[in-house]
Amino acid sequence: MLVSRRAVMAGLAGTFTLATAGSAGAEDYPNGPVRIVVPFPPGNFSDVVGRLLTDEMKQRHNATLVVDNRAGATGAIGIQAVTRSQPDGYTLLLSSNSPLTVNPAVRKNIPFDVLTDLVPIALIGWTGFLIVVPPDFPANTLAEAVALMRASPDKYVAANPGAGTAGHLLTEMISRTIGARLVHTSYRGSGQALMDVSQGRVQIMIDAMTSSLSQVRGGNVKALAVTAPQRSPLIPEVPSMKEAGIPELADIDVVSWAGLLAPAKTPPHVISYWSERINALLSEPAFVQRLAAINVEAAPPGKPEQLHQLMEKDLARWSKVAKEANIALGAE
Repeated sequence: MLVSRRAVMAGLAGTFTLATAGSAGAEDYPNGPVRIVVPFPPGNFSDVVGRLLTDEMKQRHNATLVVDNRAGATGAIGIQAVTRSQPDGYTLLLSSNSPLTVNPAVRKNIPFDVLTDLVPIALIGWTGFLIVVPPDFPANTLAEAVALMRASPDKYVAANPGAGTAGHLLTEMISRTIGARLVHTSYRGSGQALMDVSQGRVQIMIDAMTSSLSQVRGGNVKALAVTAPQRSPLIPEVPSMKEAGIPELADIDVVSWAGLLAPAKTPPHVISYWSERINALLSEPAFVQRLAAINVEAAPPGKPEQLHQLMEKDLARWSKVAKEANIALGAE
């Protein structure tokens, strides 16, 4: 059974307490600019969340935060820059799960260990995945689409936004679970892939809502389900996996999430400082609405340990899928 991301985040919520900042130097932190490294170019999911977070922190706490986009090697360059920085609280990482738990599952020789070289601060939010098909696809439910795909092996082409991405592994996981043989084709990003779905050149795609939701709302593609056991408040008219009528898919709960992390050995008072302020933000309806405006669901307030648990379970899941699907990529 797949582990629910919501269950992980809810597991410790009832006993949530904030650590006190009692370490030396805590009183005057931060006393200079804090660099927020985003391992992707501007406009990416992580970048949009990072800029929203820094804007809120500047307004509420007069903090000096600077977003530093360090793109390259599917996120590895930015993460390595953080793991090699001084653990003094003045260099932090804001990243999606893809370079943290998907890349290590499919790529060899990554020069860091995300579970030991980074310390989590807070999960900020997530965006779900939608299963989309062309507008004129001869199925209006996921169960109908699965029946067609089971009946005609290798007939239907599944697009993904890149080899070894979460969308690719999620498509492999679902197709193997339902026993449907699809032809997988990889693109460089979601834009062209969604265009080809809309025009019927490929028949199915599983893509994050940050890119696919606008295409669904515009009528360019048709959404069959969200990859979670419950409907998403961002698009409540689309059925959940539990409602799809396919028992073996009912427990699937996969999202693209964004979190704040620091280099290993960062002082506890730094972790507490940011954890406390992010949890306060996540409790404010105005911030939750700002996240929803960029197609991101706010995470519930939580503890850093919960993000670590989520990373462990995500990494184990994607490593299992990559092994079963024989997906192994070299370093970029």
